[in-house]
This record gives sequence, C-alpha cells and structure tokens, in this order.
Amino acid sequence: MDYLVALLADPAAWAALATLVVMEVVLGIDNLIFISILTNKLPEAHRERTQRIGIGLALVMRLALLGTVALIVRLTTPIFEAFGHGFSWRDLILIAGGVFLVWKATSEIHHHVAHDADAHAGSGPAKTLTPLSAIGQILLLDLVFSIDSIVTAVGMTEHIPIMFVAVIAAVTVMLFAAGPLSRFIERNPTIVMLALGFLLVIGMTLIAEGFGSHVPKGYIYAAMAFSALVEGLNMLARRAKGRAPAHRQE
Repeated sequence: MDYLVALLADPAAWAALATLVVMEVVLGIDNLIFISILTNKLPEAHRERTQRIGIGLALVMRLALLGTVALIVRLTTPIFEAFGHGFSWRDLILIAGGVFLVWKATSEIHHHVAHDADAHAGSGPAKTLTPLSAIGQILLLDLVFSIDSIVTAVGMTEHIPIMFVAVIAAVTVMLFAAGPLSRFIERNPTIVMLALGFLLVIGMTLIAEGFGSHVPKGYIYAAMAFSALVEGLNMLARRAKGRAPAHRQE
C-alpha cells in the first residue's frame, strides 16, 4: 500500500504513465487496422461480438504477459548468431509475426482483386471467415505486438502497475474504436487497399527489426498519416463529383 501511495505522489510516475498510454494507443493502431479488416470478412451479425471477444482475450493475454515481465525481458538475450547478428527469441517472434502479417496482407490484397474480378464475371460469393479463426488470428498478431510493446515499456519505466494501467487504457480505446473503424472501412472500399498497404509496411518493419535493423516508428506513422490524408482528400473529391450532377439536374 505504501508503495502505491508513493507511486501516486510521484510526478515522474504520472509522466511515465501518460507516455506509455500514448505509446500503447499508437502501437495499437496497427492491431486495430488488422482487426477491422479481418472482422469485416465475417457475416455482419458476428462482427461486433468477435471484435469484443478478440480484444478482450488480447487484454487478458497482455496482462498475463506483464505478469511474466522478467521472462519477457530475458527474451532479448541472443540464443544464436547468424549473418553477423545475434538472434534472440524476441527477434524470432518479430520475424515470424512480420512474415505472417506480410502473408496475410498479400493474401487479402489478392482476395480483393480476385473478388472484384469474380464479381464482374458473375461468379458466386467468396467464402467467409469463421469467428473462431478470426479470434485466433487476432490473438496471434497481438502476441507479437504485445511482446514488442512490453520490452519497450520496460525501458521506459520499472513500475509494473504503471504498465498494467497503460495496457488497460490502450485496449479500452481499441475496444471502443474497433466498431467505428470497421464500419468506416466497409463504407469506403478504397480504404481497404490503403490499410492493407499499411499492414505490408508494418510487417516488413517487424522483419527488419528482427534482423537487427531499427526503423524509427515516427517515419512509419508519418508516412501512414500522410497517405491517409491524401486518401481523405480523394474521398472528398469523389463525393464532390458525385454531388455535382445532382446540382446540375436541379
């Protein structure tokens, strides 16, 4: 109890908490995009429930991982060396997660292109994803992001309660933002390709990090924000063109 009281009275602890919450929310954007694209493949009746279950289980997994933070930190110890780089378990997890993300984004891009071609050809609807499979993929990718964010968090603060609060706050934001983001992506199909492009970039970044090449996250998110801004302007231009004929008819 005295430890918690001292922690609450420490301004540095509050600053660390605010920084960690922002960091967890920003890092959660990657996961949120993946969840939105994935659950949009489900029948509409199952989407919101699957999102809540997936994100809820992801929260439980992150809190469980925080309980083994000492083990997570040891994952950064090199276990073998190749190509002049010492690979740790964290590196291997990042590489595996990056390969999965690149494969998933590439297959989704192929699915959307092939689906559009089939629609023009009059083919039947594509097979949908099952809720159980979607939840499994959400947890798999969240495991990769969780280990990376926990290792980063340990470098920012040594107080486990601060990490717990930051994770809960970030996952709560994800829980409320998942539905609106999914509906926005569904209403604007061109956003899907842009989001899948983001996932490709994130996947390649994870692979690069696993091989020891640090890519500043600021550059990645700045490029994503700029691309999103350009796509937003394109959407506004398309809507303006769509309203123009109606005004001329009047």
